[in-house]
Amino acid sequence: MTLEEFRATLSATTPPAVSAALVALWHDAKGDWEAAHEAAQAVEDATGAWVHAYLHRKEGDASNAAYWYRRAGRDIVRGADLEEEWSRIATELLEISAG
Repeated sequence: MTLEEFRATLSATTPPAVSAALVALWHDAKGDWEAAHEAAQAVEDATGAWVHAYLHRKEGDASNAAYWYRRAGRDIVRGADLEEEWSRIATELLEISAG
């Protein structure tokens, strides 16, 4: 699935058959931060930690976001556009899921 195809699923009422980390991003893009956070918390690997970090940065909780970026093995993001970060994470996770 491409990023454009993933974005096209946002008009649906249920997420597509993608990884749990991508489901979290899907909920976030739909404006449901709580569902996104819950989905990210359930993913116990680096992909879940990365989405979790992004969500806390979006929430404005920089220290919690920094913790999750470290858990994900990613550089802490500060000041970057949230939409750009969302797209970067989604693109990489889609590439991972494509094999």
